[in-house]
Amino acid sequence: MSTPILAVSRRTRRTPFTERLAAHGVKGYTVYNHMLLPTAFRSLEEDYWHLRRHVQVWDVFCERQVELKGPDAFRLTQMMTPRDLSRIEIGQCVYAPIIDEAAGMINDPVVIRLGEDRFWLSIADSDVVLWAGGLAHGLDLDVEVFEPDAGPLAVQGPRADDLMALVFGDEVRRIRFFRSAMLSFMGHPLLVARSGWSKQGGFEIYVDDWEVGRALYDRLFAVGEVLDVGPGCPNLIERIEGGLLSYGNDMTRANNPLECGLERYCSPDSRHEHIGRAALDRIRANGPARMVRGVRLEGAALAGPIEPWPVRKRRGRAQVGAVSSATWSPRFSGIVGFAMMEASASMIGTSIEVETPEGMRSGVVVALPFEEAPGDAKPAAPRSAAKTAKAGRPAARKKS
Repeated sequence: MSTPILAVSRRTRRTPFTERLAAHGVKGYTVYNHMLLPTAFRSLEEDYWHLRRHVQVWDVFCERQVELKGPDAFRLTQMMTPRDLSRIEIGQCVYAPIIDEAAGMINDPVVIRLGEDRFWLSIADSDVVLWAGGLAHGLDLDVEVFEPDAGPLAVQGPRADDLMALVFGDEVRRIRFFRSAMLSFMGHPLLVARSGWSKQGGFEIYVDDWEVGRALYDRLFAVGEVLDVGPGCPNLIERIEGGLLSYGNDMTRANNPLECGLERYCSPDSRHEHIGRAALDRIRANGPARMVRGVRLEGAALAGPIEPWPVRKRRGRAQVGAVSSATWSPRFSGIVGFAMMEASASMIGTSIEVETPEGMRSGVVVALPFEEAPGDAKPAAPRSAAKTAKAGRPAARKKS
C-alpha cells in the first residue's frame, strides 16, 4: 500500500524553518492551524528517548498568536475563559480554557500578558481569531483582534537551560516557570518564556522576524553540538505518558472543561463574568456526565487510533467510552492512552475491553498523569562545559 502524500499549498502555510526541517530529515508533517507541523525525524521512539535525555529544537510556529490590544483587551480576554485572570501580571503566562455559551471547549491556549492592555493567546488548533473578533464586534468592544506573524521556536529537554544559556546568557536561567522575559538576539528583542508542550522542561522563543528566527535556529544547532542537540517535535509517547491532552484529539467543542479534568483552571467564585458561566455552573452542580481517564491496555504494540476506539466494561456490553489517543510506551512496556469515559464507568481500577483495528484488548482505567515507571532514572549529566548548569524545571505547555 502506498503512503499518502500531504499536498502542500497556500492553505497549508510554511514556517520560517520549513527548509531547515527538510535538511534535518523530517519524516512527516501534520496540519495545525493551517500550518505545517513536523511529526517525526528519526522514529517516534528514537525521538522520544532523545527528548528525555538531551535537548531538542522544535518548530512549533503553528502555535499561532491571537493578539488582543486596546482598552477592552482584558475584558474580552476574561469573557472568553472561566479562569480568573484578574491577577495575571505583565510577562506572566497562564493556561486558560476558552469556552462557548454551552461551556464547550473552543480552545485551550496559553494566555500571555504583554502589557496592561495587550494580550497574546498562544492557541491550539482552532480558529480563535474568528471567535474573538466576532465577540469584539458584536459587543462593540474597543479592542483590536488580529493574528500577528509570530510563533514559537521551542527548546525542550533536560539540557534546555544549558543550550539557551549558550545563546542568550545566564539571564535565561532566571526566568521562572510560566514567566517570560524580553531577551536580545542579533540586536532584536524576542519574548522568551519558560514553557513548552513537553514534561521535560524548556523554553518557547516567540519569533516575530523570519530572518532573525532562521539565524537563531542555526545558532542553536551550532552551539548545541556539545549538548547533543537534535531536531524534534511534540512526541506522542512523551505527551501521553505526561498526561498532556491534545485539543482536537482528546477534547473538542463537544466537551467541557470539567469533563477534561480542567476544573482547577476554572474559577467558580470569580466576580468576573464570562461566556458559558451559567452552563458551566449547571454542569458543576450536577457533575460531569463524562470524564477523561488514562487507560493501560494489554498486548503488543499497535498504531494509535485515527478514529476513536470503543470502550466497553466487558466484552459485548454497551459502549461506555472511547480511546482518543494511544501509543506503545517503552517505559511502561505496554499501551497507554486517553479515553473519554461515562462518569459511572470511569472509576480508577475498572477493567475494560477496547475494540481496536486488531481486535479486542483487555485493559484497566488509571489515573492521570501516569505514574513514573519502575526504575526510571534521571538523565545523564551533560558531558560539556555546561555540566554544572541546573536542569530546567519540569514544564508542560498546557498546565499552569
